[in-house]
Amino acid sequence: MSILNFQLIIIIFTMLLTLGVFSQDTAISGIRHPESGIQDQVSTGAVTGIAEAPQDQGARIGRWVLVIHGGAGGPPQGSMPEEKEQQYREKLSEALSIGTAILERGGSSMEAVEAVVLFMEDCPLFNAGKGAVYNDEGVAELDASIMDGSTLMAGAVTGVTRIKNPIAAAHQVMLKTKHVLLMGEGAELFAKEQGLELVDPSYFQTPARTEQFDRMKKSQREQEMKDDRPKGTVGAVALDNMGNLAAATSTGGLMMKMKGRIGDTPIIGAGTYANNATCAVSCTGTGEYFMRNVIAYDVSALMEYRGWSLEEAANYLIHDKLKSQGGGGGLIAVDKEGNVAMPFNTNAMFRGYAKPKEGSVVEIY
Repeated sequence: MSILNFQLIIIIFTMLLTLGVFSQDTAISGIRHPESGIQDQVSTGAVTGIAEAPQDQGARIGRWVLVIHGGAGGPPQGSMPEEKEQQYREKLSEALSIGTAILERGGSSMEAVEAVVLFMEDCPLFNAGKGAVYNDEGVAELDASIMDGSTLMAGAVTGVTRIKNPIAAAHQVMLKTKHVLLMGEGAELFAKEQGLELVDPSYFQTPARTEQFDRMKKSQREQEMKDDRPKGTVGAVALDNMGNLAAATSTGGLMMKMKGRIGDTPIIGAGTYANNATCAVSCTGTGEYFMRNVIAYDVSALMEYRGWSLEEAANYLIHDKLKSQGGGGGLIAVDKEGNVAMPFNTNAMFRGYAKPKEGSVVEIY
């Protein structure tokens, strides 16, 4: 090859590099970017089963949705003292306002659901955190979980007795570990390392729960079926302006449960689930039935594989599938289009939702 031809080849190759033909960042599926080390498939949202957020983000502004619950169960309509009912309505409204403020300013669905559940954990009216019920030894054993529908990442804690806000610990499990679920002392040690507040187990004891525990203990659990207090959980699901879904759930479980019993709340797919491709779900009720039927995930599965609407899937699972097995409870859910479902098969379910054009709605019966 002559020197002239060789110089010509060098010039052509240099021009091609300048035009970016051989750029290292050519978008070949699965290639790793040198700077981030993250696969193209992940960074572009092309993970199987996850819906990519809309490119036209401006089209979603003002389309956020928030749905919350404070547990299923409780007395029939008309039998709860008016003052007590008003207390529940006020706290549900306050919880909605906390999440609404976050979503209105463009905050994420994950931020909103965690803030709402944290507030409800601090309210002694609800069976979570400060208002949690006791196990058969008179100790509050707490569970919580959270899931991000945009990544399918999740975190949970179970059987904790000293973490003031289990939902915050669950979120840290998702963010700071390679695991999904931590239990008991290990979860509490992790929470302490993350700077979360630990309290003495006596913090969770309230006069109302202690009275309920003493009454049920005397009757050897027989009173449990007659008790008029909500037996549920707290939870929140949200759709933010970016089109991302999230779900969070927290509970004290069942009054007089066996020490070490774990319900559906910390089990991803049973009590909590979120997927941008379908919906976000938080469940409440007798956890054993929700675990056996993987209720939270099944809402998503019926939508994805059968093409059912959110309302069809949620109603079928609560009113047909669960009820036919003797399972009591309910769920809240929001789909990727902002549709809401809040079915329950018990006397009541403390619940509410908020949308930009509809304001806030709180319901019990």
